Amino acid sequence: MGATQIRLEKDDGWWVATDLATGVASQGRTREDALENLDEAVDGYEGAGDPVTEGELRELGIDPKDNTSGSLDESPIFE
Repeated sequence: MGATQIRLEKDDGWWVATDLATGVASQGRTREDALENLDEAVDGYEGAGDPVTEGELRELGIDPKDNTSGSLDESPIFE
């Protein structure tokens, strides 16, 4: 496995870290925070972690039995 390539830059007081292989980016007030946050973001991107439970969905106000995905084009959020 090859070495991970990361771009790390400072932008308006924040450090921004980008994993060049995935395009995933994160930020932090310090370099260390940005890199730690990037590790978590890449783990999430790659599917690490536990699946969301029905109880967690209900806590967010989502009924798992009634939850369907629709087209992003039809969503008022993306207007």
